[in-house]
Amino acid sequence: MSFRSLRGLAAVAAVLAFTARAAEGYTDTPMQPDGKWHVHDPARPKPRVITPGATFSQGVPAPSDAVVLFDGTDFAKWQGEKGAEVKWKLQNGYMETTKSGRIRTRDEFGDFQLHLEFATPSEVQGSGQGRGNNGVNIFGRYEIQVLDSYQNETYADGQCAAIYGQSPPLVNASRGPGEWQTYDIVFEGPRWDAAGKLVKKAYVTVLHNGVVVHHRRELYGNTPYRALGNYNKPHGPTGYLELYEHGNPVRFRNIWLRPLGDDDQP
Repeated sequence: MSFRSLRGLAAVAAVLAFTARAAEGYTDTPMQPDGKWHVHDPARPKPRVITPGATFSQGVPAPSDAVVLFDGTDFAKWQGEKGAEVKWKLQNGYMETTKSGRIRTRDEFGDFQLHLEFATPSEVQGSGQGRGNNGVNIFGRYEIQVLDSYQNETYADGQCAAIYGQSPPLVNASRGPGEWQTYDIVFEGPRWDAAGKLVKKAYVTVLHNGVVVHHRRELYGNTPYRALGNYNKPHGPTGYLELYEHGNPVRFRNIWLRPLGDDDQP
């Protein structure tokens, strides 16, 4: 094949790649179970934008029965990848990502109510998925996306508060860059029987800045990039919580969790 032909093929490939990502998303990914949209489909309708209510400048206090995972003073409840020391920045009552890898809780939890507060960078750099990207990764498998989605276009199932790759939030309740925001997440884990058969899927309820954006939403399974989630790998009823590191200096503070279980029923 001639050099000119090779160059022509390379140009066509470049155009196709640009076209596939021009609107930030993909059309060569699997279809969602409803058969309407691809995973990360750029044409999927974006949630309408609303203005959330007032924020709490000092954060939402933890209830008396909560497990305080981060109070702004140390990383005692956290560890780095493979059990390493956490190397994120710690100052002024918050932690901030550095390019040192994701972190996870030392303890594992079952069904829970989780509260955390986050702030994407006040200085806007990049766009789409490159702007304030992080995530709350439940059991290391089920991600609630963290992103700067204030006047920032990206694929609907990847914007802030989305169940990543599956379900966009009901509305876009994002605050502006640098402002503190809240997540309140109620998670019900999946269950398998002794033979490894799935008997209950996972469900999640999410409030973003006090606004319900998922109401006991069923998860298709785990939340991979450019792929459809599944429950092919059974796991136990407990797992760790993980915060990502995607090269964006996202801040977190005031993280607490209330375990939920059969003993909580009256």
